[in-house]
Amino acid sequence: MMSLPDLVEQERPALEAALAELGYPRFHAGQVFRWIYRRGVTDVDGMTDLPRELRSTLAARFCLSTPAVVQREKSVDGTEKFALRLSDGRVIESVFIPDTPAMTFCISTQVGCAMACSFCLTGKMGLVRNLTAGEIVGQVRVLVAALEMRDASYNIVLMGMGEPLHNYDETMKALRILADEQGFNLPPRRVTLSTVGLLPALERLAREPIMPNLAISLHAPTDAQRGTLVPINRKYGVAEIIAACKRFPLKKRSRITFEYVLLAGVNDSPEDARRLARLLAGMKAKVNVIPLNAAAGIPFERPSDEAIDRFARIVAEHGVTVSVRKSRGRDIRAACGQLIVEGQKKSAGQQLAVVL
Repeated sequence: MMSLPDLVEQERPALEAALAELGYPRFHAGQVFRWIYRRGVTDVDGMTDLPRELRSTLAARFCLSTPAVVQREKSVDGTEKFALRLSDGRVIESVFIPDTPAMTFCISTQVGCAMACSFCLTGKMGLVRNLTAGEIVGQVRVLVAALEMRDASYNIVLMGMGEPLHNYDETMKALRILADEQGFNLPPRRVTLSTVGLLPALERLAREPIMPNLAISLHAPTDAQRGTLVPINRKYGVAEIIAACKRFPLKKRSRITFEYVLLAGVNDSPEDARRLARLLAGMKAKVNVIPLNAAAGIPFERPSDEAIDRFARIVAEHGVTVSVRKSRGRDIRAACGQLIVEGQKKSAGQQLAVVL
């Protein structure tokens, strides 16, 4: 039996066309969007301003899926982690980080990740599968409802499980759905996409009409260092990534964020800080220093507070804007690099998945 198309996988123009084909006015697509994204309904019958006949048609022709919350944990610092079950039984994690200084949702784009960064637990999962656009946006729908934030403003960071640009088409589709004026109407400036630097996809992103803020997971100033931490660096080196970033179109007052996970005795020396500052000299850039969130299975240690402060100070003294990320949610394994759902077996086809 073939599965029904899912309403949450439809961009509004596509839904308008589908309704027109069924003989209904296109404007009903905007109503459907408002019910799903603004009002949070999870059943077509709840769309009470639609004609009854149209509701019956939608229920017969489409499904409306919503991730299910299977676990919710709250940190001592207010951070909350949600484990969400998808329609095929796979589980992903999403995180709510309050007061950062805005409210922030940290959203996943894949089940697992193929990048295999050596300091990240998600990379230990490997790639199970990509998320669909509806599943990416579904995390926002669930968090908004669970946290009673329907009328609140918030930021979104695509920094959860997965590499967003490795799931390029669905990630971009999700951003278009999030930005739709009949739905969440979320401005792209409130979205930050974090990538290790998949160059062909990064160059595609530079041409997108909907442009999120860009964060590059750099983590080391040289190929020798970065190649041991971020395996994809053997394909796309530091110089190539920096060159692509220099070409990237930035709006006035915008900067590219370079994320740098600080590892004791690996990439935290004063010379590393000076190399990083020289690498970024003259760019519209800022460095986000992320002291490692140590965990079992990660073969690195967090630097001392003194080493963290010294590194940030040297970068700043060289004229590069720098911040040190305050770790949030470490006690519930919700901090950067700590998202992992264990025991999700990959199919034979998924095991053959390669980094594009």
